[in-house]
Amino acid sequence: MPLQKPTPEALARYADAFNQSLTLRFFGVQLRFPDDATCEVVLDPIRDEHRGGLGSDAVNGGILAALFDLVIGCAPALLDPSRKSATVQLSLQFMRPVRGRRLLLRSRVTRGGRTLVFAAAELLDEQGEVCATATGLSRVSSEPWANDGTPAVN
Repeated sequence: MPLQKPTPEALARYADAFNQSLTLRFFGVQLRFPDDATCEVVLDPIRDEHRGGLGSDAVNGGILAALFDLVIGCAPALLDPSRKSATVQLSLQFMRPVRGRRLLLRSRVTRGGRTLVFAAAELLDEQGEVCATATGLSRVSSEPWANDGTPAVN
């Protein structure tokens, strides 16, 4: 990993490219980097097709797992947004149902090396209550992203 943190512009390019992907548009989420130490994923609004957890109006756990995969898998960009990365291990802890119209996930790198990055994340409901947490491990490739060093958009 480089010794210098990526610039805000490099992180913004990374987020913009991911946000154009069919997958993120399908889920209705936005990826962003509010600072040089935090990766965020926002789901606003939560749609009916996201619900169904516990047979109720709570967000389905499979949807939450996918969002944690995204926010943990993108955390290595905080160290080097030019290299491909993917989640290889994910551990989730669900503490309370996620209801309401909006949710936010935040991740931070807890330890980073050349090929493995450890991250921790939390999920907040629209009242700011922590509803779930996760820890995970991402593998960082030696290969750069295609498309001028940003994640593919398709």
